[in-house]
Amino acid sequence: MFGDGCFTKQVNRQPSFQFIHRTEDLGWSAYCYTQLKDFLPLSSPAYKKNIDPRLKKGYSESYVVQSRTHTRINVMYEEWYPAGKKVIPFHFLNRYLNEEALAWWYLDDGHLKVVNGKMSKIILSKESFSADENVGLINLLYDKFRLHFVVDGQNRLILYDQFQIMYFLRLVSPWLQDSMSRKAAVELPLRPIAKPTTVYLPSSVQLTKPTVEINDKLTRLHSFLYPDEKIVCHHTLFNLLRQSTVEEKRLLLIRS
Repeated sequence: MFGDGCFTKQVNRQPSFQFIHRTEDLGWSAYCYTQLKDFLPLSSPAYKKNIDPRLKKGYSESYVVQSRTHTRINVMYEEWYPAGKKVIPFHFLNRYLNEEALAWWYLDDGHLKVVNGKMSKIILSKESFSADENVGLINLLYDKFRLHFVVDGQNRLILYDQFQIMYFLRLVSPWLQDSMSRKAAVELPLRPIAKPTTVYLPSSVQLTKPTVEINDKLTRLHSFLYPDEKIVCHHTLFNLLRQSTVEEKRLLLIRS
């Protein structure tokens, strides 16, 4: 119901369910039909051509999956259209919205915007809902998945943060279909590696065998954290200072 699905209902008749996808997404339409046909009485995807003079080619093409009436559809219709008008049943979503449902929502009604090879944002188009309902969806997505969506000027849900985008795409990736590969994560461009840093030593420091001498100094140092005695820099000045401090405290106690 967040994507390309909807209910149709004539006066004094029971509702039916349908979803429509464009012809390029036939693979996704077939997948949805396969996943739902054992639970709802659905017809297989059927080609449909709509005449539309507003379009450049004068028509649109799609695949439609239509249901017959069923008690489960009646229950769903009452959840989403309690007074004949579509509303968001948050109590229902709080119970059933999981990673797979999020993936269906994204694959149906989401968009991954890529600019110069970089994933800039994820859009979930829900501008048909009220501002309050979209705020409720933002809170639900955060409570369920810790995703920080915001509403843009077109009343759409937007995810901007790069880490969050990758996390979102990782959540939905198990249900990504080949026909919807445009919504998959893109390979991030490699950044140039910094040039090696050159360290210049003063002329007073003479190293005949740099690697051997440095390793020898590190061996003498032991480590920066000596776990047995829980002190820093064992066998170094820090240890001597610690001993001196202890001795000074002992003398002060004797004098007092």
